[in-house]
Amino acid sequence: MSRQTPLGSSVPQASCLDLWREKNDQLVRQAKVAQDLGLSPRRQQLAQDALEGLRGLLQSLQGLPAAVLVLPLELTVICNFITLRASLAQGFTEDQAQDIQRGLERVLETQKQVGPRLECGLRGLWNSVLHASSLLPELLPALHHLAGLQAALWLSTDHLGDLTLLLQTLNGSQNGSSEDLLLHLKTWSPPAKESDDPLTLQDAQGLRDILLTAFAYRQGLQELIVGNLPRALISLHEAASGLCPRPVLVQVYTMLGTCLRKMGNPQRALLYLIAALKGGLICGPPLLEASRLYQQLGNTAAELESLELLVEALSVTPSSEVPHFLIEVELLLPQPDPASPLHCGTLSQVKHLLASRCLQTGRTEDAVEHYLDLLALLLDGWEPKFSPPPCPRGPCMPEIFLEAAAALIQAGQAQDALTICEELLSRTSSLLPKMPWLWKDARKGTKESPHCPPWVSATYLLQGQAWMQLGDPKQAISEFSRCLELLFRYIPKDKEQGNGDASFHLLQTLRRLDRRDEATALWRRLEAQTKLPQENATWSLPLYLETCLSWIRPPDRETLLEDFRTS
Repeated sequence: MSRQTPLGSSVPQASCLDLWREKNDQLVRQAKVAQDLGLSPRRQQLAQDALEGLRGLLQSLQGLPAAVLVLPLELTVICNFITLRASLAQGFTEDQAQDIQRGLERVLETQKQVGPRLECGLRGLWNSVLHASSLLPELLPALHHLAGLQAALWLSTDHLGDLTLLLQTLNGSQNGSSEDLLLHLKTWSPPAKESDDPLTLQDAQGLRDILLTAFAYRQGLQELIVGNLPRALISLHEAASGLCPRPVLVQVYTMLGTCLRKMGNPQRALLYLIAALKGGLICGPPLLEASRLYQQLGNTAAELESLELLVEALSVTPSSEVPHFLIEVELLLPQPDPASPLHCGTLSQVKHLLASRCLQTGRTEDAVEHYLDLLALLLDGWEPKFSPPPCPRGPCMPEIFLEAAAALIQAGQAQDALTICEELLSRTSSLLPKMPWLWKDARKGTKESPHCPPWVSATYLLQGQAWMQLGDPKQAISEFSRCLELLFRYIPKDKEQGNGDASFHLLQTLRRLDRRDEATALWRRLEAQTKLPQENATWSLPLYLETCLSWIRPPDRETLLEDFRTS
């Protein structure tokens, strides 16, 4: 008696099935040979040829009616095709989702269940297929493999709700939330491959281990960014204990160091950062975190040494490891953004951080050297215009000019400071006539704010200090006067001078210059300001003004105000 076939199936001759399977196995072996070629030019071509071969094989299989006997091989070919394609592209695309959807539709075709269920999308398809496949145990290994790829795609695109429901169905559980995702991943146990199964580039168990590490990493990073440090610590320990490639382990150890530093455990943090630095060539993030740790501990020498090493590291193009033709942990991780502790910035940003920290900690000669190096780096490709107000990651070009000039004055190099200031003025003075409309927009509450007048007035202030150092008080007074004239011309009356030291020094200077009307107007504003709550009356000065004010003994505020009251 002939064997009965499932309803809706069309069984090809065994010889065709054997040929298709042999073709799949040959293409998988070809991709693995290409992987072993390292950086050889032939590697990419062999892998691309294997990908096209898998595409052609898949088209042949799907050109026939779906058959239960062939579906395990067909789903395996889909998995190999998606794996190789995503690894070559270093990411998932909508095409991979369509490949998965087509595979699920083929399973349902054998059950006569394709129809309105497709309106539920991939999640509905998976629900239908996994319930139908309970009658088809021979499909389970390939379906779990395909589910692992679906999980990777959903994790990389942050579809955690869909991923949670998929894992619940795979595990046979009925409830849970995305917060239980790590537990669902641990519970998932894909069926083991049989020795006579078609070859695969990567099996479902390997995908599960990668998903575990990638999700723990992503969860730990997110908790660290939002400040939930205890939960971040748990997730990051989970990631470190999983299938963690060396470059990823360096990042995990860096985040553990950040987490422990913020939790007040600097010694344990330092151990993780040392381990991160020993773990590979990607040393930027751990070096930056080490500088923060040493700054917190008050070890300025070690802090600056870490920043100097970071500058050296960013000056060298890192050698990258050859990616495997697999779904790897790195493929499922988010790119570092400025909020991430793994974002160490550009070479110019780190050079500026090093220069500014040298200036703040009194290492003036080093600060000058680093600022001049930074200006040379930036001016090499800088157009004669200025960027908008500085982003949170650091100052824009005019402020770097001003900080460099302040460092030069502090180092006793007043003539060089004047040269820097003249260069800045040559680039900003032409912009001043365009500023009043910006102030008008600022009054309307827009995000535009006029930075050019304060930059130019600060330049005059620093030039005055430089001329004082050169022993020319007449020229110094001229520069100070230009500074004040510009400030009073462009700063509207509703803009308060928020910093106490700066405001009172300005008042004292006006009095010494015998500019009575302006001094009286400022005194009245300061009198009113002293009645405001403290948090509304203070703001942070730029580094170049902080440096400038450090050269001047601030006047006694109460005495100065009392003198004006009684005069």
